[in-house]
Amino acid sequence: MSDTVSLDDPYRELRRDLHRHPEPAWCEFYTTARIVEALRTRDLTELHVGPDALAGDERMNVPDDDELETWFERAREAGADPTLLETLAGGYTGCVAVAERGEGPVVGLRVDIDALPIPESTDGSHVPAAEGFRSGNEGYMHACGHDAHATIGLGVLDAVLDSDFSGTLKVFFQPSEEQVSGGKPMADSGHLDDVDYFYAVHIGLDHPSGEVVCGIDGFLAVRHFLAEFEGEPAHAGARPEQGRNTVQAMAAAVQNLYAIPRHADGPTRVNAGLVGGGTATNIIPEESYVEGEVRGGTTELAAHMSDHADRILRSAAEMHDVDVDVSTKGEAPSAESDAELADVVREAAGDVAGVTEIVERADLGGSEDATYLMRRVQERGGLACYVGVGTDHPGGHHTSTFDVVEDDVRVGIDVLSGAITRLSATPV
Repeated sequence: MSDTVSLDDPYRELRRDLHRHPEPAWCEFYTTARIVEALRTRDLTELHVGPDALAGDERMNVPDDDELETWFERAREAGADPTLLETLAGGYTGCVAVAERGEGPVVGLRVDIDALPIPESTDGSHVPAAEGFRSGNEGYMHACGHDAHATIGLGVLDAVLDSDFSGTLKVFFQPSEEQVSGGKPMADSGHLDDVDYFYAVHIGLDHPSGEVVCGIDGFLAVRHFLAEFEGEPAHAGARPEQGRNTVQAMAAAVQNLYAIPRHADGPTRVNAGLVGGGTATNIIPEESYVEGEVRGGTTELAAHMSDHADRILRSAAEMHDVDVDVSTKGEAPSAESDAELADVVREAAGDVAGVTEIVERADLGGSEDATYLMRRVQERGGLACYVGVGTDHPGGHHTSTFDVVEDDVRVGIDVLSGAITRLSATPV
């Protein structure tokens, strides 16, 4: 394991094209169309697109019709196939590619495809800005590497198709990971129900170029919630007693959310990330909101935090005589990588050019809705593993200067395709 490696130009071009067209959750119209366009040139057995790739009723936090239409038109103007876009209408994004190659195990690979609402750096030292593939959708960017993940997914498919792999490979191009609301619809789609072995992958995660993490654990279960308070407006100077002030309830809720005691059984987290309300300084605020999240080191700990948060939100509303509606916008359970599949990654990584260090296990320290897909496979007797591919990203994840070393995409392709072909030859 040494030597340098270079990403092939077609994959580099795909990654840069996706980077230029970042799209948020359930609005990945151009992204899905671009991926499907590439997949249609491959020798696939099946290609499930949009509604056929998802359990549509399980989607959460889908944007309203106006926002969906804005992104739909943006994708059309960017050159996406109009006929294909119609298939994705309503925010049914993502796809599943299936390649059957004789007898053998069914192996799944999940890659995510959505972007983040972050303005991308224009600094000349930022490679996408310097080399002309900076985001063209202002206010949004691929600040977590999902453009690289989608490229890895296509590259792994190509490598497996070009190998002596015997079995079935399914590549899941999943929407809406950043809002932890796309994993469950894809997990419940039925396409995972025959999968024997399942991998998910992430680039970076503060691991440097050349490093491969064979099995990632430490997933915090998470729930994103929205609390909408509704009261009664009144003139703040002349008739304050006639109002029911939602900002008072919102402020009480935020203060007490952070007062939830930590739990002895493992890590717990809470954050009120977005808060607001009111319309003017002289009006008692009629509407306010808190959008936040709770996390736990296990699914049970996250549920414990969620129960406390809901009680606090309701109590704050009651205290200030207003109403509150609490809804779940996204969620994901905890999960663990199976050692047997991590061992296969270790063996494969040892033969890959560009790999300089192999890490057996590491903790994510965050949340990921690939856990829904992992658990779905594990609950049916299969094995699942989350793999990390290091890259020297100049800015941290979810920052305006995040980027990846493109040659590390080649490392991810080679490691994962190597692991998958090994599973075909020697099932575990």
